[in-house]
Amino acid sequence: MNKAVELITAWGAFDEKHPESSIEEFCRYHLAHSQEKAEIPKGRFLPVTNDGLLMRVVGRIFKLHTIYTVAALEGTGINNIDEYALLNTVAQLGEPRKTEVIYAALQELSTGTDKLNRLKKLGYLAEYDDKEDKRSKRLRVTAKGEKVLVLCRKRISQLAQVMFHDLSEDDKQLCFQLLKGVETKFTGIWQSHKGKEFEEIYGEIVSGEAP
Repeated sequence: MNKAVELITAWGAFDEKHPESSIEEFCRYHLAHSQEKAEIPKGRFLPVTNDGLLMRVVGRIFKLHTIYTVAALEGTGINNIDEYALLNTVAQLGEPRKTEVIYAALQELSTGTDKLNRLKKLGYLAEYDDKEDKRSKRLRVTAKGEKVLVLCRKRISQLAQVMFHDLSEDDKQLCFQLLKGVETKFTGIWQSHKGKEFEEIYGEIVSGEAP
């Protein structure tokens, strides 16, 4: 096949799957897929599918990130990454309802509520009645909480640099480009799956069966 035709064909296929992507993102994608594939690790107890292997890598990176987060947040006044996520989410959303914060931070209602209560006791958050709905409460970050956030954001940013220090900027962009759709998709639907059997979720996502 003519090289120009081959490139246009590849661009057309990419654009159909990722219509919002730029030419630069296509170039990174095409270059990565034109290179030799990484050697797949083999072992008795390793996943046997690419889906499983990718999930294993992502999961282990997340676990390692959690371990290093303990050191990164030491002395900040925040105990763990979940507390930071909740405090930062309140700041991002303005003055949201408690349930909005918990679900936006991808946390369960009971544990998220407990962590928010701790942040309030520490003086990082203030709670007040929702004028539009007396049954609900709204939250805002206090001046004390803002100071804590400044330090935590710096530490978390530095930790991200530590974790991905050996990746080139192009590789980081490519990883983000390839995985952002997964994060966006499941952020929008995970609450609808609460209480469902796994077989039903699997059928909806993988088999395309109507929920």
